[in-house]
Order: sequence, then structure tokens, then C-alpha cells
Amino acid sequence: MSPYDTNLDKNPANYQPLSPLGFLARAAAVYPDQVAVVHGPLRRSYRELYERCRRLASALQRRGIGRGDTVAVMLSNTPAMLECHYGVPMIGAVLNTLNTRLDPPIISFSLDHGGAKIVITDREFARTMKPALEAAKVKPLVIDYDDPEFSGPGERLGEIEYEAFLAEGDPAFAWNAPQDEWDAITLNYTSGTTGDPKGVVYHHRGAYLLAMGNVVTCGMDKHPVYLWTLPMFHCNGWCFPWSISIVAGTHVCLRQVRAKAMFDAIADHGVTHLCGAPIVMSTLLNAPEADKRPLPHIVKFFTAAAPPPEAVLAAMKEAGFDVTHLYGLTEVYGPAVINDWHREWDDLPSGEYAARKARQGVRYPVLEDLDVLSPETLEPLPADGVSLGEVMFRGNVVMKGYLKNPEATQKAFSGGWFHSGDLGVKHPDGYIQLKDRSKDIIISGGENISSIEVEDALYKHPAIQAAAVVAKPDEKWGETPCAFVELKPGQQATAEDILDWCRQHLASYKCPRTVIFAEIPKTSTGKIQKFRLREMALSTQALA
Repeated sequence: MSPYDTNLDKNPANYQPLSPLGFLARAAAVYPDQVAVVHGPLRRSYRELYERCRRLASALQRRGIGRGDTVAVMLSNTPAMLECHYGVPMIGAVLNTLNTRLDPPIISFSLDHGGAKIVITDREFARTMKPALEAAKVKPLVIDYDDPEFSGPGERLGEIEYEAFLAEGDPAFAWNAPQDEWDAITLNYTSGTTGDPKGVVYHHRGAYLLAMGNVVTCGMDKHPVYLWTLPMFHCNGWCFPWSISIVAGTHVCLRQVRAKAMFDAIADHGVTHLCGAPIVMSTLLNAPEADKRPLPHIVKFFTAAAPPPEAVLAAMKEAGFDVTHLYGLTEVYGPAVINDWHREWDDLPSGEYAARKARQGVRYPVLEDLDVLSPETLEPLPADGVSLGEVMFRGNVVMKGYLKNPEATQKAFSGGWFHSGDLGVKHPDGYIQLKDRSKDIIISGGENISSIEVEDALYKHPAIQAAAVVAKPDEKWGETPCAFVELKPGQQATAEDILDWCRQHLASYKCPRTVIFAEIPKTSTGKIQKFRLREMALSTQALA
């Protein structure tokens, strides 16, 4: 035994479980009067935010919620959503943020699979939540959230309103850090590919580290102003609800991503950082001149999904945004890879500049390992920018696993690596670049769309004999589904007929934006040649 292991044990003085919850406690203690939350005319300090989170934790505990219990929320980017990211795990419970864009059956499945004991839901989503709650086997306590910034339709579904529920709690509630940093902190469901969504479980340790990693990677100084354009339901907002407390920054909440609201927020509140899919960039760039406002300074914009086209990057730079490309998955807490830019690359010719910008990049400082490996042997592939392998992750910001799904968990962690399912290459300087996605996942507007799911809907159309779906590049959405269709002999259908069919059977964002009637190329064994379809899709930009 090493002499350094003798009588030098862990004890409360030298070891505490890592948890992002302490970030808020510190910010409230050091900067109690700093503005923490902006929402319309609302301003809340860190002292107030901390008190409200403790009220929520206290009220939940009084209702019998405790360690390992699931609290599901159907909320947009509002103050309540921020409070849930702290208040729910303060009592050891697990926060399940529901995707507001999904349909009732998927929401119902998530409630049952996660065993939700309490649901907090915004009035705006009553049309989705009402049938989802009716169909669910679990019968949670339902709490309504009435946002003063929402004036649209939507009935109350619950037994109590959010503010009344908070009033039941103690603002000085003595919450406890997790018993173990490996304890679950949140539950996030994947979009679902060939079957039911998988429940991705995050732990306190990973959330703490990724939140820290965001601050370092995004170059956040003290008191940044962060605009919420990225949905907080998506990978817990890439852990930024916890990151901002580290540097006592200001959360500027935004219910909907609209150009005027974004420009107004940036100009009025001095926004320094925001994240979003390519659609957010398109919304900003294509805004009417009347909606635009001069930016107070260079605004840092972090985007994931498909890399932005060169023209979009140039336009964003001219508009005053510094764009950085990130990459990650739900299973790694959101972004864990960054296209860390070198200043000398700014002077490269446009083609080389765009090629560098298209790469996904290198690991976050808090990710221990990232590589492109042979999926069969797990051996590293040459860093030649050509050898195609699977992108794999290893480290503390990888999920605990899939809830109640040991088979999928074991498969994902086979060989001691997390298998992303994304195919890519590694360049000589170590930067990775995605080349394809296993299972042909399409990333549109930041949402994952399974080509198989869309194909299944198409095959149900009575006139369709064969169908295949691939991603087609799109400047606004990053990628959109492009459907290739063969009709049955003697049958007729127009592109609009097929699109109408898809709208009846799929969530709107999953529907193809392009339908091409053509013979689908196949191998001699009958396997569809999707690489040829992608080439065909690229040549049909005018049909988008």
C-alpha cells in the first residue's frame, strides 16, 4: 500500500460530492442583488431566485417527493423552468424536462416510463398534455404554470397553480447536497428512432463538470448575459441553467424564438451569449429591417447540429455574431466537442476556412477521451481525414445509462466507450469531422429525426410501393428530410398528397420538405443505396 493511502481517508472536510446545485447557493451569497432572471418586465435577483428554488424544494418534499422520485415538467424557457433545475434535485428528486414539440402518445410514454409523481405544465401546452395525462397509467399531481408573458389559449389541468404551490414552501429550506455525486439529477428522453424513446439519465457529477466546461469553453467572464433561445428541455439546456450561476450571470428568458424579441433582448439587456440550432441564425439574418436593432457588442453564438454553410457564417460575422460550432448528443449532456478555433485560420482562403469551420472539433476540457475508432475492433483509426469510423466518447460527462434498459445501456458502453452511432474521420491535427450518421438520423432545427420513422409513415400510404428518406442540406434548418418515392403500378399521387399524409401521421417537424418521384437505386441484393440518394437530393435544391 502506498504511504499516501495510510490514514489519509475521505472525510467531510476534504471530500464533498460534486453537484451543480451549490453554484446557485454561492451566487446568492456573493452576489445577492445581482439580476439573475429577466422575463418581460420581471427582474429577480440571485437572492430571490435562491429563495424560490428552496420554496419549490420544500413544497415538493411536503407533498412526499424525495430521493429518486421523478418530477416531469412541460415548460418553455421561463423562470419556472430555471427554478425546477435547482428546486427538484435539491431534495434528491429527478427532473424530467419534456419536449414541448412531441405528440401526446410519446409524452404519455415518457410519463409512465419515468414514473412521474408530479407534473408541472404550462397552460400553452394543454392541448398536448391533456390527452397525454388521460392516457398515462401514472396519475401524478398536476401543477399549472400561468406565465404572465403568455396570453394565448390553454386550460388549466391541475389541482394547484405554480405560485400557490411555491407558497407552501419554506424560502429558508435547508436542502442537502446529494448523498452521492453518482445520484441521478435529470432524465432526458431521446427523440426515438426505431422504437420507444430511451431515457437518458444524468448524474450530479456530470452536470457539475459539463456546467463548468461550458464556462471555460465559451469564454464566459463574470456576469454574462445569456439569452434563452436553446430549449431548456433539450439536454437541460446543455447544462447552461447551472453554468450561468457559476459566473453570477443573467438569464434572459424567451418563450418563443422570434427575430424582434431576440434583437430587442440583445440590445436592451446587453446579451453576451446565446445558443441555438441553425434555424435561430436564419431567423436573425432574415429578419425584416424594422425588427433589427444594432448590437451593443460582438455576441457569442454557439450552434450544434449540421455545420453552418459558409454564406451563413459570413453573414453572421457581418451582423456582429461570433459563431462557434459544437457537437454532442443527449447521452453526453449536450455539447462535449468544440471546434476550437485558431486565430491564424482567420486568414485562410475561403475554401479552406469553410472546411475548417465544417469540422466538429476536439473534446471539451471536462471530457476525458474522444476518438474515431473501428466499431468492430475498437482500434483507433489513422488520423488521415479519410479513414471512416465511429465517433466514441469516454469520461465523466457521459450519461449513467438508459433508464430501465440494461440491454441498450450495455450496447452503448460496449468495450468501455460510449458509442455515438455517428460516423466520422479524424484529421491529422486531431479534429474530428462527421461524415454520416448510423441509422440515418437527420438533424433538423436541432431536433433528431429518424429516417426510418418517416419511411414507415410513407410506406403506409396506399399508393406508395417503395420509399427512402435522407437528409438534404438546408440553410434555414441545417437539414430537412427528403423523401424518394416509387408508386405502385396504376396508382397516382402528387407530392402534396404525400406531404398531407405525412402531416397526419408525423409530428410537423419530421415531415419531408421535399418529395421526389424516382426509381430508388438499390444494390444487387436489394439494399437501398442511400449515398446515391444523398447525391440526388443535393441536385434538387430548387425543390425545397
